[in-house]
Amino acid sequence: MTDAAFWDRIAPKYAKQPISNTEAYEESLARTKTYLGADTTALELGCGTGSTALRLAPGTKRFVGADISPGMIDIAKGKVTDADGPEFRVGGVDDAVFGGESFNTVLAHNLLHLLPDLDAGLAAIHRNLPENGLFISKTPCIGGRWYLRPIIAIMQAVGKAPFVNFLTVEQVDARIAAAGFRIVETGLYPPSTPSRYVVARKV
Repeated sequence: MTDAAFWDRIAPKYAKQPISNTEAYEESLARTKTYLGADTTALELGCGTGSTALRLAPGTKRFVGADISPGMIDIAKGKVTDADGPEFRVGGVDDAVFGGESFNTVLAHNLLHLLPDLDAGLAAIHRNLPENGLFISKTPCIGGRWYLRPIIAIMQAVGKAPFVNFLTVEQVDARIAAAGFRIVETGLYPPSTPSRYVVARKV
């Protein structure tokens, strides 16, 4: 089963799931909003069913959400209630998802650990951003939780889990920097997981 097929299958259930840590979600959302404004043209990669895009789009010049799952995107489109809402498209983390358009901000919430080729994905993001363009990400870091590896491997074997990259906080920072970004802000939301929040600029 491909990852797109996996997310298609669970899309209806995923859309109904409550946010696991509302406080951490709101904190990272508030930080992200401080980087967005009336001149922001944003592309959110791995947007899922669009809940975060709907929260971040107001006040921006343009906001597009993309996901590899057509099922997720169908649900996201169904949530848009006015012409000023975000746009949604099917696409992965590559050059094609940009559609030849220019975005000055790229967001990736809870996505980097799901990319089979993280370095290629980061390279595509860097390549398509303008100079000083922003890349904002939040990544669950479970690299130190060795006991999860066999559990997830079994779930993947029976189609119950997608690809997962076991990253540490240090690895997330290093890979983003190695892709050509200058990190300007970091955080852990929540500290106990941790999920690494990174704001970086293309240099």
